[in-house]
Amino acid sequence: MESAELKQFVIDKVEDLKAKDIVVMDVSEKSNIADFMVVCTGNSKTHVKAIAENLVVESKRAGLTILGVEGRESSEWVLVDLGDVIMHVMQDQTRDFYQLEKLWSEKPE
Repeated sequence: MESAELKQFVIDKVEDLKAKDIVVMDVSEKSNIADFMVVCTGNSKTHVKAIAENLVVESKRAGLTILGVEGRESSEWVLVDLGDVIMHVMQDQTRDFYQLEKLWSEKPE
């Protein structure tokens, strides 16, 4: 699956479980580890975990390789690494604190 297709796959799967505030960042010019980052918000620890688990299950069903999953235990911030696309599911307060969108949109001086 190409990067753009994988990105849309991830978006579709997080939308299936009603993730909020989905933001897609093209990081291909800023990173050599991924082409896209998808950031979204879950309402609670349970919701965050469910969104991430749905992506993992559906990815396996589609025959995709999952390079890693981090943060399942606390479920405040769960990262699912699919290679060309990295998905971050966060609770509101965690997302506000880390501000990944701002971090990845800033231009180096």
